[in-house]
Amino acid sequence: MILTSRGRAAVVYPPGTGEALWMEAGGLLLCSDSVEITPASECHLLAIGFSGTAAQEFGSRLSRPLLSDCNACPLAAQEMSALAAAVARDETELLPALAFRVLCSVSKADEAEETPGLPPLVAQAVLAIRQNYAGLYGVDELARQLGVSKSHLVRVFTAQMGTGPGQYLIQTRIEAAKVLLAQRDYSLEVIASLCGFSGANYLCKVFKKHTGQTPGMFRALHIGASPSPVHLSELEGALYT
Repeated sequence: MILTSRGRAAVVYPPGTGEALWMEAGGLLLCSDSVEITPASECHLLAIGFSGTAAQEFGSRLSRPLLSDCNACPLAAQEMSALAAAVARDETELLPALAFRVLCSVSKADEAEETPGLPPLVAQAVLAIRQNYAGLYGVDELARQLGVSKSHLVRVFTAQMGTGPGQYLIQTRIEAAKVLLAQRDYSLEVIASLCGFSGANYLCKVFKKHTGQTPGMFRALHIGASPSPVHLSELEGALYT
């Protein structure tokens, strides 16, 4: 994935033959194959490459390079910068978790196209929840970020989505926890921290309430479901500037 922090560049895919896409400052490019990049002006690019099963599965969903902007995934630049800094400092123990956060932050890069017709406030709330579910303390903080009252946000969100923003936040966290539960290497405490739960006990309580299964039961049923289980510890970040 490539982030343009300054300038403008042409991206050609396949290299030498395809039609050029233009990356502007703030542009984010996701690709699973080689691309040709030609700066049109002085620019700065941050490129991070991933290897491992998780990255392969993520890339398999891209039929062609996806060019988006950071409005669709506002935490992408922050998470990519944090990963790049950890690589530069050789903090290898932090890389798996940081790499996972990067993939989560960009996984909804095309989400603006998936929620057509939503009022701006609801669309902003949905994106804010999906992009920062681990860091949100609750609906009060979300309302403050969006500059509206909690009651107004709850009323408008519920009318459009059929559920309140608090329940939507919890469900988003549970879906993220399901991804991590399928990995052998992650304890419940780590999963709770990465997904925004206050601790393993609270994760177990909420997970059981909403799914009918304990996290342990879910893990036992799903950890061997794929012949090539994803291990986030296989992710390796490589920095190029």
